[in-house]
Amino acid sequence: MNLRIRDFFQTRQGWIFAVSDYCHPHGIRSLLRYVPDLKGEREAGGRRYRKLDFDDAYRFLRTKQPDWVADLHQVPAEEIELTFSPSHALLALAQTDPRVKRIVQTLAGAGVPMQQMGITGSMLVGLQAPGSDIDFVVYGPSWWKARDILARAKSNGEMDDLDEATWRKIYLKRKPEIGFEEFMIHEKRKGNRGMVEGTYFDLLFTRDWEQIQPQPRGRQAGAAQIEARVVNADFSFDSPAIYRLDHPEVKEIFSYSHTYAGQALPGERIEAKGVLEETENGLRLVVGTTREARGEWIRSLTLMES
Repeated sequence: MNLRIRDFFQTRQGWIFAVSDYCHPHGIRSLLRYVPDLKGEREAGGRRYRKLDFDDAYRFLRTKQPDWVADLHQVPAEEIELTFSPSHALLALAQTDPRVKRIVQTLAGAGVPMQQMGITGSMLVGLQAPGSDIDFVVYGPSWWKARDILARAKSNGEMDDLDEATWRKIYLKRKPEIGFEEFMIHEKRKGNRGMVEGTYFDLLFTRDWEQIQPQPRGRQAGAAQIEARVVNADFSFDSPAIYRLDHPEVKEIFSYSHTYAGQALPGERIEAKGVLEETENGLRLVVGTTREARGEWIRSLTLMES
C-alpha cells in the first residue's frame, strides 16, 4: 500500500488517521485525527466525528488498540478500508470552494502542474469547520516554484499576507523557544503562508514518489547544542525538515517541529539544540523530540545578524 505524508485513511472502525511518514515497515505510520462520536462537532457522510488532539489520540488508542501505539501510530494495512489522496481530492474541491479554486488558478496559471498539487487536513476528509484553515499540498520540486508564485501574488495584491493577529495566533499555538520578534524574522522570509478571502492557508511540501528513500534509524545519545553551517536544505520544508551540515561531528538535523521548517538556507550559520542520535551515517541532531519541542530550537545566526 503506497501512502505518504499528507495522505489520510480510514479504518474499518471508522477511525481517520493522517499518514505521518514515507516508509512503513511495521504498519502504516500515522496519527489518529478523528473518531466517530454521536456528539462530535464535525460531520461527513451522515456520520458525526470528534477531532482528537495529539495527547487525546494516544490515550484513545492505548485504550482501544494498544498494539498500534509506538513512537507514532502503526496501523496494519489490512485494517484500512478507505484512503484519501490529496491530489485526487483537489479537483472536486476546486470546483466547489472558490478559495481553493483561486489558489489552484494562481499556481497553475504560473506553471505548477495540477497533478503536483493537493489538499490535506480536514478538507481532504470532508470534516472542515467554517473557520478551518486550508492545508494546500505541493509535491516535490514544484513546491519551491509554488512558493515563489505565492510571493509574487502577495506582492501584487492577488493574495494577502498574514496580519499580525494571525501571526500571533500561530506563535501562541506553536509556543516556540524563541521570542516573537525572532520568530517573525524567520517566518517572514519563508514565504509559505498566505490569506485567501480571509482564510489562512499554507503550502505544505510532500516528496515526489521518486524522492522517497528510507532514513536510517537512530539511537539517542544525549542532549546537545551546536553551531554549524548548512550545506543542503532541499528538504527543509519536509516532515521532518532536514538540514545537511558542515560540522566536525554532526552530519544533519532532523526537525519534527513545523516551527523550524525552512528555518535556514544553504551557507548560513545556525545554532540548534536538540537530542543527538547515533545512526549508521554518523551523528544526527533531532529537534522536536516532544510535541512542543521544549528546550529545543533552530535559529539562523546569519539571518539574525543581518
